[in-house]
Amino acid sequence: MFSSLIFTPTEDTEDTLLSGLTMFVVEDRGGAIALMLAALLFLGTWPAVLTLLERRGRLPQHTYLDYSFTNLLAAVVIALTIGQIGESTPDMPNFLTQLSQDNWPSVLFAMAGGLFLSLGNLATQYAWAFVGLSVTEVITASITVVIGTTMNYFLDNRINRAEILFPGVGFFLIAVCLGSAVHSSNAADDEAKLNSSGYKNKTWINEKPGMMSKENRNKNVTRDVEKASNYDTDPMDNSIKAKAGTADFILELENQRAIKVLGSNIFVGLGITFFAGICFSLFSPAFNLATNDQWHTLKEGVPHLVVYTAFFYFTIAGFTAAFILNIYFLYKPVLGLPKSSFRAYLKDWNGRHWALLAGLLCGFGNGLQFMGGQAAGYAAADAVQALPLVSTFWGICLFGEYRKSSKKTYFLLVTMLLMFIVAVAVLMASSGHRKTS
Repeated sequence: MFSSLIFTPTEDTEDTLLSGLTMFVVEDRGGAIALMLAALLFLGTWPAVLTLLERRGRLPQHTYLDYSFTNLLAAVVIALTIGQIGESTPDMPNFLTQLSQDNWPSVLFAMAGGLFLSLGNLATQYAWAFVGLSVTEVITASITVVIGTTMNYFLDNRINRAEILFPGVGFFLIAVCLGSAVHSSNAADDEAKLNSSGYKNKTWINEKPGMMSKENRNKNVTRDVEKASNYDTDPMDNSIKAKAGTADFILELENQRAIKVLGSNIFVGLGITFFAGICFSLFSPAFNLATNDQWHTLKEGVPHLVVYTAFFYFTIAGFTAAFILNIYFLYKPVLGLPKSSFRAYLKDWNGRHWALLAGLLCGFGNGLQFMGGQAAGYAAADAVQALPLVSTFWGICLFGEYRKSSKKTYFLLVTMLLMFIVAVAVLMASSGHRKTS
């Protein structure tokens, strides 16, 4: 059912019937857009899942390790199923056949792309705490389009319509500026709420998770009487809720979450966000080079990497980088997080199923994005960077972001999202069609 929904045969049907099935790829524009929309849903949802775990106090190192394992699993499943459909041909070998071919230049491009994506995802996990899910996703996605889409346009032999594509890139650039303004305005709103409520002494903010004094805890949270919860016996009890957008809510969240952010410099979060955006902007062009060999690095007669093989190497590199870095961060944490250990990670089952789900969503989302990009051009496939629209929905509805903010913040937020919507629509309208012969 999956293959019949999103794939069409690559060559003449008569030849296929006579010689057996060949590998299935997306060729038509409609199929490519369908893939992008599915990828959009997956890629916009997994950040919300990881954000939820951090807000509930789970260490990001633990979460990202879980996520990395299922992210790799998704790539292996795609390679061994879709990548093995049909007979292997000289021009389009299947996954297992390509593993033994002399295609290392393309493999290295794919692995470089996976490294960039892994670093970007790792950085955003911290940026979500400082900048918020909505603004982080808009800024990183917009930077990805401004840099990455421009690179993909030239790598793809300009198959996308420049007169439509580049105005869309301009709208994304404006969205980046508006996103920074939203973050700054919202930080000022939070500061004003805390000051007006008398929480001027924030020395307790830097206390370790679960170590806040009973006096401060009782002062700064609102209990849910109907659920009669006991915070003293269960500091992770989420039934203790303050109204979203209030000073109590801000302080309660700060005490519960893993990454402490109140009182931090706003440029810390923005710096992490911009770093992540630059990493994201490089992974798609690297993957483009891996599958299309525009720089002619392969030896004569060696076929290009098919999407499924490239995605496998791409994810292997990303997994390796994520595993090494997060093991290091367990023992040498950053941003004031507490130390942990690999043994503690193995024993931490709190929310593990959600982290594993996030890895699957991201893995399959990236795979669908690359399949669509191979058909319609990677510049147009970057339309999946509309994922912040999905993430913003989760951020506002699930996490109460921007509740009780100022009119200025609301105006900037709405303007940012409108600009982003226009940019995505223009980007999708620029999609072309890659010639397969």
